[in-house]
Amino acid sequence: MNTAINAGVTSATNTPAFMTTQGSTQSSLSSDATTKVAMNTEVFDTDSAFASNKFVVPVAGKYLINAMVRIKSSTDAPIEIKFYKNGSSYKKRRIGQQLDYDTISFTDIDTYAVNDYLEVYYLQGTGGSVNISGGTTDEFRAIFQGYKLIGV
Repeated sequence: MNTAINAGVTSATNTPAFMTTQGSTQSSLSSDATTKVAMNTEVFDTDSAFASNKFVVPVAGKYLINAMVRIKSSTDAPIEIKFYKNGSSYKKRRIGQQLDYDTISFTDIDTYAVNDYLEVYYLQGTGGSVNISGGTTDEFRAIFQGYKLIGV
């Protein structure tokens, strides 16, 4: 933890911290298949802890982690977003809506050890294959972000 003490006031920063997006379109995600989301464009990464589409915990502690996937679809419900921890399905969120645009996000707070690693996976339950569009300004992109909490 980065801490500074000035006149009895303690300040700290929420690092390590990272934010990544999907830099290019990930095509043809099949129905009823769990697919790793290619988070391959870093927006920021304070501790160089994100590589190969995963966040590797550099400092043990409690973290807030968030991910979102948005696709253009109309028949692909239910959908799930899953966090994988150390290569295994860990936590997930499932919704059963069928809209023109399906967005699913998941935020979690948990304690992680040094070298635990987290990844994001997506599952669509029915329908044809879909694409997750990439790019840093595309509204149909995926994001994965998190930071270490201070004071807990």
